[in-house]
Parts: sequence; structure tokens; C-alpha cells
Amino acid sequence: MLGLQTLLRAGAAAGRGAGRQVSSSFATGPRQGDGTFYEFRTYTIKPDKMKNFLELTGRNIHLRTVHSPMVGYWTLEFGGLNKAFHIWKYDSFAQRAAVRTALAKDQEWQEKYMSQMLPLLDKQENEIAYLVPWCELGSPPKDGVYELVTFQMKPGGPAVWGQTFKAAVSAHVKTGYTQLLGVFHTEYGLLNRVHVLWWNENPDSRAAGRHYAHEDPRVVAAECKSR
Repeated sequence: MLGLQTLLRAGAAAGRGAGRQVSSSFATGPRQGDGTFYEFRTYTIKPDKMKNFLELTGRNIHLRTVHSPMVGYWTLEFGGLNKAFHIWKYDSFAQRAAVRTALAKDQEWQEKYMSQMLPLLDKQENEIAYLVPWCELGSPPKDGVYELVTFQMKPGGPAVWGQTFKAAVSAHVKTGYTQLLGVFHTEYGLLNRVHVLWWNENPDSRAAGRHYAHEDPRVVAAECKSR
């Protein structure tokens, strides 16, 4: 489980069948064989309240994690200011519904956190995503910086773009400059999106690694095939 960490966020890439964004509250693809899914939550905090939000969350997040597993909790450094981003793991939608009901009835959580946190926010957003079939959730070796890269894909899910995208991701992994933590595709919220979560030791090692990778013919070839 990751505590409050720094997240670098890259916007959706052009290509890979990028088209107009489609938002829906209904699923459009086939159900996964494994019922485990991940809820991505993004909170936009009022600019003058970020310090208050982080202090409040740091004191009380343990009240939330007793209800369901937290994959990680980050603040954004690039790609969106005054934002907190967190990922929660659920085994089923029934479990998520039970957790939400329990949280609403948890007086300590409501009084110590929710009642004080909500006035600090400008906006809340969420998505439901699954890990792609060829990726397992990884763990960082130590503290570092995290990058969430988002791609807008062709409709149809991993069956359409999975193999070429897997090859592109694997090419970056093989360079050794970064560590893959997860590849997720959305099921509810903004559709046909893929989020790739990376770990890097620090921003400078990430920058140097990216420059090296873009000169590696294996990475360039895999990237070209995935577009």
C-alpha cells in the first residue's frame, strides 16, 4: 500500500485510435474473468486549502483503509495542480456497495474526516478500471516518484489493441530505467482509456531514461506498431 506520494501525470496520447471522448455510466465491454477492479478517484482541492487537505487526510486515512484496500494515494506535481489521486481495490461491485454503506454509517469517519474534507474540495471524479489480462499489480521497490500516463484507445478493449500495446509497454520495461506497476483499462466513466502507472527513483532518472528509450530502436519500433 502506498501512502501520500508524488504523481506525475501525462495527458492522453494522440494516435492509438484517439477519438472523441465518450462518457457513460454503463459498461460497454465484456465482463472480466476476474471480478477484481480498481476505483480511480481524483479530488480537485481549493488552491488555498491543499495544506489543510493533506494534513487532514494524513491524520485520518487509517479510518478509511480499515474498510477496503488502498493501492495508493498521491498528490499531482505535473498535469494538474491542486489534485489528489487515489486508487482503491475491490473484489466485486457488491463489496464496493457494502463498503460505501459502511462508510456512510461510520460516525468517526464522517465526523473526523468527511465533514471537514468536503468543504476543501472543488470537484470529485472517479473511474472504474480493470487490469489488462497480461498485467499484474506491481509494488515499488522504495519511495520514488510515480507517473500515470493516459491513452485514448480504439473502441473494443484489449482484444483490439492489447498485443501491440503490450509490446510497446514491454519495450520500455526492458530498458530498465523505470518499473511498471499496472496497466488499467476503463469500464465505467470515460471509456476506451488506458492508464499506465510507472515508478521511477526520481524525476531526473525518469527524464534521462525517457531520452535513452526514445533513441532505442526496439522501443521506437514497438511504439510505431502500436499507433
